[in-house]
Amino acid sequence: MRKFVVWPSELDARLSRRYGRAVGREFAVDKPGIHEIADAALALGMKVVELDEGKLNPRLAALDDEYRLRGMLRIESRHPKGKSLRMLGQKIREIRKTQARSQGKKKRKSGKKKR
Repeated sequence: MRKFVVWPSELDARLSRRYGRAVGREFAVDKPGIHEIADAALALGMKVVELDEGKLNPRLAALDDEYRLRGMLRIESRHPKGKSLRMLGQKIREIRKTQARSQGKKKRKSGKKKR
C-alpha cells in the first residue's frame, strides 16, 4: 500500500495547476473540505492515516485568504496518487449530488400545503 499526502488545494477547481491543483477540471470540485475528502477516501476503501486541519499547503502562501484551504490528509491507498485523487474527486461529486437530492426532497415535503 502507498502512503501520500492529500491537500484540499489539489482537488480545488477554483485554483490553477500552478497553485497546486493536481487533477483535471473534470475531476476537481469547488472548495473541497478536509472531512469531505476523508469521507470519500473511506468510501473508496482507502485508509486515512493522519488528518490535520491546521496545516496550510506551502504553495498557497501567495494567494488571497479566499483561496486558502487549510488541512492535510495522509492517506494509504493501493493506487498511485494521481489515480487516487481522480477517484476522490469523482466520489466527492457523487456524495454532493446525493446530498443535494436528499435536501431537495426535504424542501418539497415541507413546502406542501395541507388542504
